[in-house]
Amino acid sequence: MRLLVRLRARANAVYDETYHHKLRGRMWRALADTPYDDRHSSEPPTGLAFSNPFPPYDMSAGDSRTLLVASPDRDLLGEIAADFDATPELNVGEMPFEITDQSVLAPDVGEPGTKGVIETGTGVLVRIPPWRFDDYDIDVDSDQSEFWKPKHTLDPFQTQIENNLDWKHGHFAPEDLPGPSDVDGDLFESYELIKTFPLPVTVTEGERETWILSKWKFGYRVRDDTHRRHLNLALDTGIGERNAMGFGFLNIKESELEAVTR
Repeated sequence: MRLLVRLRARANAVYDETYHHKLRGRMWRALADTPYDDRHSSEPPTGLAFSNPFPPYDMSAGDSRTLLVASPDRDLLGEIAADFDATPELNVGEMPFEITDQSVLAPDVGEPGTKGVIETGTGVLVRIPPWRFDDYDIDVDSDQSEFWKPKHTLDPFQTQIENNLDWKHGHFAPEDLPGPSDVDGDLFESYELIKTFPLPVTVTEGERETWILSKWKFGYRVRDDTHRRHLNLALDTGIGERNAMGFGFLNIKESELEAVTR
C-alpha cells in the first residue's frame, strides 16, 4: 500500500539529488510520539519506503511535485498521513513544499499469468558482505562490505535482494507462508541494468559517505499467488538496503494479462 502525496513548491529551488537524509527526517518527525517512534533505531525492518519528490528538476514557486510513501503496514501509513494533514509543510533541505492533497493507492502486479515491468524509482543499494566474497570470486582484501558493481555479475545482486526480501517477509508476512527463497523460480524474469552511479549520502548528521547505487528495469511474469505476494511485498517495502532512506523504491512500469497455458 502507498500514499500518493501532492506537493506544491513554496519557493524557487534547485533540485537536491542528495535529499534522502532530510526527507527521511521528515518521515520520522511524522512518526514521533506514535507506536512507530522507535522503528528507525530498531533491528527489524522499518516497513517504510519512499520515492524522490518527482519529477526531479529544478523548480519555481507554485510548481507541482509528487511523493510516494509505501509500507506493508497500513497503520504506519495512516500515522504519516495524519501528520501530513495536521502539518502540511514538507521541507526537504533547501526544497520547501506544501502538501496539497493525499490519496491511497494499492498497486498490484496482477493475477497469475500477468507479465509486466517493474522499474526502480530510486537507486538500489546492494552490499556484498565479506564472508560471501569467495562465493562470488570477489578478490578484495577487506573486512568491509563491497558495493555491488556490474563487474561482480548478476548472481550476487539477485542473491542479496532475495535474501533481503526474505528478511522483510519474515517480519511482515504470516510465518506459515513461504518466503522468496523457499520457492522455485526467480523473483524477476529479467534484469535490465540502466546505470550504476556514485552518490554522496548523509548517513547520520555529520557523517557522509559515497555509496554506489544502481537503477534497473525488472521483467516479471506472475507464476502463482505466492509469487504475486512476493512481488507486491517488494512494491511495499522496496528492494535492497536502506529503503527507509529512500533507496530501492519500485514502481510498476507496465503490465498486461496473458492467458496461462496449462
